Amino acid sequence: MVAGNVLVMDTADSTPFPSTSADRGSPPPTLLRARTPADIAAFVPLALGFLPEHSVVMVSTGAPGGMQARVDLPHDPDDVDDVVEALLRPARRHGVREVVVVVYDDDTTVADEAAWAIHEEFTAAGVEVREVLRVHDDHWYAVLPGAPLAAYRGVPFELAEHPFTAQAVFDGRVTHASREALRATIAVDPVLAGEVEDEIGAAVPLPAGALGTLARRHLAAGTRFTCAELAAVALTVTAGSLRDEAWACLGRTDARGAVELWSDAVRRLPSPHVAAPAAVLAFAAWLAGDGALAWCAVDRCQAVEPDHSLAGLVAQLLESATSPDDWEVLRPRLGGTADPAA
Repeated sequence: MVAGNVLVMDTADSTPFPSTSADRGSPPPTLLRARTPADIAAFVPLALGFLPEHSVVMVSTGAPGGMQARVDLPHDPDDVDDVVEALLRPARRHGVREVVVVVYDDDTTVADEAAWAIHEEFTAAGVEVREVLRVHDDHWYAVLPGAPLAAYRGVPFELAEHPFTAQAVFDGRVTHASREALRATIAVDPVLAGEVEDEIGAAVPLPAGALGTLARRHLAAGTRFTCAELAAVALTVTAGSLRDEAWACLGRTDARGAVELWSDAVRRLPSPHVAAPAAVLAFAAWLAGDGALAWCAVDRCQAVEPDHSLAGLVAQLLESATSPDDWEVLRPRLGGTADPAA
């Protein structure tokens, strides 16, 4: 789940919505205007940060504080109800009134079953489904009745040449080719991890207050932990009260810098020491509005420590599509405890 991007469909079938640059710690968002199904298909990868595969994506429209949600498309049509519930639950929670749905798959049986089930259940729940598309192999396909015949046969579009993609490049935002490509950006680098591992044997945990000071210094300077520092950090963040120094003081203005700092740390740490830093990265990515990266970091943490409390907290924030804008309200309740999941 991702919260923060807004899609607004007007009565002239012209769809203005901001790019995701503000959610990624960049300058104020550029206003993009969608007029065609191809524009909607081009917007989704920009909003998620990667090109979905075998997925269902819901984008809310028509209200501030918009949200996007992606779930895996099941292989069995009998499991479509789980997809509908996974999307409808956060939509209800946030009072979403209008959505567009994009299904990514070449299997029209499951894709169409999911699309129609979402349309039916959302409509019954009072949520208007403005458009449903299926996207595969650089084509978009109409699903709902009333489109020209050619739209059901597939209409080609060039994502790489779309103006939205060009705008994203201009804004300095990266859209990865797949979720696996995004996941690879925080995979371990064996050479760098070996350098840090050499330091861990002689490292000692930092005293109270030192981790926060060290992290803030690197955030201010735009620098990264040295090998010796990172070895000490890895031993320090295993303690909940000390780990809080790395994330509880973050605000949205420095979230993107924290993502860069902790992404670098996660790539350079040996797997036995990566769980807590990956959880800190997950929180920073959620705060930066990068829900896809946050999920990848949660997965990286839980692969080593399935019950990690901070990773569990971030997963709850993502599953409920909690907006990063709510952090200042949540901070006194979550950041003030030794165990953030308590």
